[in-house]
Amino acid sequence: MELFYNFPIWAALSAIIFAQFIKIPIKFFVTREFTPSIAFSTGGMPSSHSAAVSALTTGVGIIEGVSSSLFAIAAIFSVITMYDASGVRRHAGRHAVVLNRLLDDLQLFFEHAKDWNRKEEYEKRKELKELLGHEPSEVFFGGVTGVIVAFLLYPLFL
Repeated sequence: MELFYNFPIWAALSAIIFAQFIKIPIKFFVTREFTPSIAFSTGGMPSSHSAAVSALTTGVGIIEGVSSSLFAIAAIFSVITMYDASGVRRHAGRHAVVLNRLLDDLQLFFEHAKDWNRKEEYEKRKELKELLGHEPSEVFFGGVTGVIVAFLLYPLFL
């Protein structure tokens, strides 16, 4: 039952949920497209990964103190996660865009060249997910979101 009173976990989970669902009105405001499914996908503003790890780190800092070893572990974990979200995963998404375009071009080429490519399995190829990572601003605002959520949620655990 102690798990239910673990403030850093609740801060992180709350930050994830908040960050995922706030993406809907942000995308609508920017693009005028209402896309509720964005709440259940990766990428977008703000980064829920960044929100989660920054809320976790903030929660640990509030409970254990910023000079604790546990806070140091959480802080380094957060930095690595946010770096990955804005670096490696963002570039993997860019590669997916290029590969998807290449596969589309190859499909067109083969459709005009021979009949063997009209098999169902070829038609059913799954596109690579292109929205994997985050722009640096999305990571930054995800981090800010996590810190704010943790500080707003903490009084409920006093």
